Amino acid sequence: MTQRHNQDEPYTYAKAGVSISAGNALVRAIAPLARSTRRAGADADLGGFGGFFDLKAAGFTDPLLVAANDGVGTKLKLAIDSGRHEGVGIDLVAMCANDLIVQGAEPLFFLDYYASGKLDNIVAEKVVASIAEGCKQAGCALIGGETAEMPGMYADGDYDLAGFCVGAVERDQVLTADKVAAGDVILGLASSGVHSNGFSLVRRLAADKGWKLDRPALFDQNVLLIDALMAPTKIYVKSLLPEVRKGRIHAMAHITGGGILENIPRVLPAGLHAHVDADLWPQPRLMAFLQAQGNIEPEEMARTFNCGIGMAVVVNEADAASVTQSLEQQGESVFRIGRIAAGEKGCTVAGSAETWSARTAWSATHHG
Repeated sequence: MTQRHNQDEPYTYAKAGVSISAGNALVRAIAPLARSTRRAGADADLGGFGGFFDLKAAGFTDPLLVAANDGVGTKLKLAIDSGRHEGVGIDLVAMCANDLIVQGAEPLFFLDYYASGKLDNIVAEKVVASIAEGCKQAGCALIGGETAEMPGMYADGDYDLAGFCVGAVERDQVLTADKVAAGDVILGLASSGVHSNGFSLVRRLAADKGWKLDRPALFDQNVLLIDALMAPTKIYVKSLLPEVRKGRIHAMAHITGGGILENIPRVLPAGLHAHVDADLWPQPRLMAFLQAQGNIEPEEMARTFNCGIGMAVVVNEADAASVTQSLEQQGESVFRIGRIAAGEKGCTVAGSAETWSARTAWSATHHG
């Protein structure tokens, strides 16, 4: 709460609710975290007005730059309410870095924006530490960011996050819809949980159903429900980048907001339709729990949640087995989940026993 001003006292920024010294202390504390993300092309030193990146030092010859920005959504509110801040930075990096790799781009550097009403350095350090961990998982450097203290803009204890990532891809390795063809196979890479989409519905269910978040989950007695829900988003960059550079991937779709139904069509050309068979991979128990708790219709599930698939990879039928083997050697769980066929641009998800039945056509009005 902003201090009431005594008319005889001089005004200061601190009395208005902003502590420059606290911000400086945070920068000093997080500098080693940024340095831990060093990579070729970036020295990761903080404190300047901007961060440099040397594309030549990173080994590129004829690169295109690709940029992405995103947030964590209302998963952040669940993190704040539960005091679990250690994973949201990984989520933040994942939402940006996974969007770059699907275009064939290697994430190079990352900047974050952290805003709160009053800076809590303990919380902020946990968040930035998890951002640094996400950067290491994605192979990109944390070269800067902004910490904004804005009294009156946020409720006590609340904060907001945004992330910005820039990557590069050699001109001849860019992934576009032009490479996708009828007969291609869709491989699905397993998600690590809910990832960072659908949390407004998750939080509504938690409130309406009275979930005990600090108790073992009904579907897994070995994990607390809050830990299952807050599992960080999987970052697929290091597994997929070698396959991109081998030229064996035709297209990829990061399964985020809009789920399987909305995201796969984003990488299809006109005249091709994705057919996904939900019987081809096991629905995670967490997803089954959410569906049962909310009596959620299959189409709503396929449009809201990743349903256990965090990344869809489109490859030639002849390459499907070898790409699967390579990705599994990188630690991914890979399922052959569907195929590409001629038809109206869109996606159909279907399954046996009336478990699934969902279809969408694609419109140019969709915005990522």
